[in-house]
Amino acid sequence: MLWKLALGGIKSRLKDYIVLFSGLTISAAIFYMFQSLASNPEFLKANSTLGMIVFIFYFGSVLLGIITLVYILYANSFLLTMRQRTYAMFMMLGAKSSKIAQLIFIETVAVGVISTVVGSAVGVGLTSIISQVLVKQMDISITHFSPWSTSAALVTAIFFLVLFAFAAIYNAGKLVKTPVLNLLNQAKTPTRFKRNPVLWGIEVAGGLILLAVGYWSMAQLNTLQLFGLGIALVTIVLGSYFVFDAFFLMIIQLLRRNERFRTKELHSFTLGQLSFRIRDFTRLLSMVSIVFALALGAITVGLGFHDTIQTMAEQISPYDLMLHDPTTASQKQADALSPISVSTYQYKVAGKNVYFLASDFNRAPFKENQPQQRADGSYGVKKVTYGEAEMLKDPTGHTQTLADLVTQKAPYQTITVVNAADYAKVNGTVHSTQLYITKDFMAIKDKLKPLVAADQKQEGSTNANMSMNQKYSVYALYNTMMSGFEFMGLFLGIAFLAMLASCLMFKILSGAASDALRYQMLEKIGTRRSLLKKSIRQEIGTLFVLPGILGVIHVLFGLQMFKVTELLPQPYHNIWLPFLIFLVLYVLYYFLTVQLYSGIVLHSGKQEEFQRGE
Repeated sequence: MLWKLALGGIKSRLKDYIVLFSGLTISAAIFYMFQSLASNPEFLKANSTLGMIVFIFYFGSVLLGIITLVYILYANSFLLTMRQRTYAMFMMLGAKSSKIAQLIFIETVAVGVISTVVGSAVGVGLTSIISQVLVKQMDISITHFSPWSTSAALVTAIFFLVLFAFAAIYNAGKLVKTPVLNLLNQAKTPTRFKRNPVLWGIEVAGGLILLAVGYWSMAQLNTLQLFGLGIALVTIVLGSYFVFDAFFLMIIQLLRRNERFRTKELHSFTLGQLSFRIRDFTRLLSMVSIVFALALGAITVGLGFHDTIQTMAEQISPYDLMLHDPTTASQKQADALSPISVSTYQYKVAGKNVYFLASDFNRAPFKENQPQQRADGSYGVKKVTYGEAEMLKDPTGHTQTLADLVTQKAPYQTITVVNAADYAKVNGTVHSTQLYITKDFMAIKDKLKPLVAADQKQEGSTNANMSMNQKYSVYALYNTMMSGFEFMGLFLGIAFLAMLASCLMFKILSGAASDALRYQMLEKIGTRRSLLKKSIRQEIGTLFVLPGILGVIHVLFGLQMFKVTELLPQPYHNIWLPFLIFLVLYVLYYFLTVQLYSGIVLHSGKQEEFQRGE
């Protein structure tokens, strides 16, 4: 019987459950994808540097899990609000509280199981597509890759079922403790907001000050470090709440006092709608603005990381290609790239000592890019050149600088730079290394790959890709890491967007049943339906725009955090692209909410349907 009632409850609110279902399906699909990519051994076998991408996707799973928990609690509480009149009627007819709790538990877990199964299935397809894109972008070879991962499916199922079980227990406990009369009339109880003007002004100023402190701490992250993140987290969350709580009420009050604005069309009714349950919207909009910033920031930073790969590679290494003891064939291939500079350095290996010829540094001074901390705490690059004179000033002090130039076949302890006379006296095997600088690295980087692979094979090293004096190796390393961040940011942003938009939709739709009577009354006294639809668009548009504006401000100031730490040297470059992508998706959710809300409040069915809240 309980299963029949639970399924009937889901069927009666099918549109609302579809909204919840869609958000959870997206979350489960992306969670499975992260777990599958992170736990798949074929990625690790393909490239030693891919261990970084495993950490990135596990980190993304943790972030997604935290936001999903908040989303489930919010979404289920809204669904509970929509169904509370039904539960109250069951109680009045004699149903026990324990049975009502079981009913809520069954409904919640049923939705969780379905969304997790469907989400995992979607995640398998998503993993198959994204793995191919990642393989192509990171330029690696993978065989026998399977998008299905049993361990990822188990982790996803256990995680989401635990979350839903927790949410079901929490909601059931909350409902059974609420008096029946409160359940019946809670949605009809308006929020009174008569406030002390002085305290109101203090809250406005306090909110703005808290936000300013949070933005400042992010710009001073090099100095404040982790403490700065803690300050930003606390002050921005509290500041967002105070600003919404104060500004939102202030704007409504000011507009309601403006007779010209209030008496135009249905503005008075729209403002009344916004003020009806303003306290609940304040808490929600504060949360939505934070998640909005996380979503937009994740997409912006993810795409920004990809744009900085070339810049970071050029900052670290001045040389595009390094060849150890180059063969005639490899030299011919390298010369075909029309390099603008070729530096050759000879050295001898005698036992555990390496001796470089100083005159080579006179003909072609050795270049090195050294990281340097600026006075403001940020990091930059200092370009250093070592000629013959600099090398001979400290003949044994350049072991670390010249280490990458020495063949890995020669075990050594010290590197010494000597003049021609001393070099001639050394009895050892002669080697040479050539360093190439090309006119346009990005244009010929694909042609460098076989040369680097041949050099790696000749060296017999599996770690040749880690050479910091070869731009191709640095580019490959950062491309692997940044590709992971790019995809993590993009999909986290989509998941966050789906969840924040769903929360807004739930909150708005949860009050639609009681709003329907007011819209029916306006329509009966002759109000044109076009004006009613316009009022709906304005009301819902306000609830979407306000957190969007504050979220954008959070992102614009938050990007300073990546700039000062040099994680993104140009965080505002091409910022219009992620903003445009996010705006299009956000507007689609807005129109969907308007459509669903209009379908309820302007429904031509019987009034009793709205009174029942079904």
